[in-house]
Amino acid sequence: MAILSTFGAMTARGFGWLLQTSAASYEVYTFGANTYGNLGVGNTTRYSSPVQVGSRSDNYASALSLGGFYGTTFVKLNGSLYVAGNNTYGQLGLGDTTHRSSPVQVGADSWLFFVITNSGQGVRTNGTMWVTGYNADGRLGVGDTTNRSSPTQLGAATNWTALSNGGGSLYGIRGGALYGWGNNGSGQLGQSNTTFYSSPVQIGGATNWSSIAAKVGFSVAGGIRGGALYMWGYNGVGQLGQNNVTDYSSPVQVGAGTNWAVLVTGNSTFAIKTDGTLWAWGTNADGALGLGNLTNYSSPVQVGTLTTWLSVSVGQNNAIAIKTDGTLWSWGTNGNGELGLNDLVNRSSPVQVGSTTAWIQCSTGPFASSAVRS
Repeated sequence: MAILSTFGAMTARGFGWLLQTSAASYEVYTFGANTYGNLGVGNTTRYSSPVQVGSRSDNYASALSLGGFYGTTFVKLNGSLYVAGNNTYGQLGLGDTTHRSSPVQVGADSWLFFVITNSGQGVRTNGTMWVTGYNADGRLGVGDTTNRSSPTQLGAATNWTALSNGGGSLYGIRGGALYGWGNNGSGQLGQSNTTFYSSPVQIGGATNWSSIAAKVGFSVAGGIRGGALYMWGYNGVGQLGQNNVTDYSSPVQVGAGTNWAVLVTGNSTFAIKTDGTLWAWGTNADGALGLGNLTNYSSPVQVGTLTTWLSVSVGQNNAIAIKTDGTLWSWGTNGNGELGLNDLVNRSSPVQVGSTTAWIQCSTGPFASSAVRS
């Protein structure tokens, strides 16, 4: 349980992570598209309802799904890392380019967390950052453009405390300072330019960043520092929350509030305030914002009136979230069953997934989702 405790203390719940220390064991469930075996259940069958990965005795304490085209990562209570899914560029870190449809362990090291797109990015329990996979645009941050099929350490720092993998652009926090590297075509690295970087560059001079959020394929990023919310990058559908559709190549504050606790972003953006309210803006295709309509918003709009939202994760025109009572909710596009509602029907308002009240962590990406329960 030390792994979950450390993770919960080190980073905000931008991926839908929750701090849990009371349960003796955990169960992981996945659902949605399974093109490359990314659901980790030993096949490539699509599932529209949650299906368990392994058994409770496996003690997968966390799972991160970046969608049906990529992979899912699983970390056990003892810190061992397992991966499944697309491995075209060696992003699973297994020393080859073979896809996996069941979880396979990555080495023998102890990890806090690991995420997979076309590239893999993770932090070990000793605070070091490791990367693997596709690197044509320098997104691995190791100073070159050579792909890697095994984890390669990024620099020598041992104080990385958070990360976010936006696919072409990667981010991390160490010493409270925020860094980005890779693709910068829309200014998503926050450098006031559109220059690509193959090594980490600091975003601004602040050293009190508590979280970072980015999503594969959307060239947008955001973070929280001092309770204030900042965003930058592509803004074609208003996902930067500036009441316009202008791109920004350096961080701009969203409103004047300093009570933001959770942020996730992509084509749609969601954030949770310290009072437990959930807010959304950006594209609302297929009801992605959960507001009961299909209208885009370029400024934050509250989702309902509840004050019991605890974590949220965003995919491609869909989202999944957990309330303080341990219930799991989803909404938006559902063409691959990524909402876990046993159908392929889109929803424009939050709908509960099953009746279980023991969910502690959730994650979603384009076309697939995962969730962990105690």
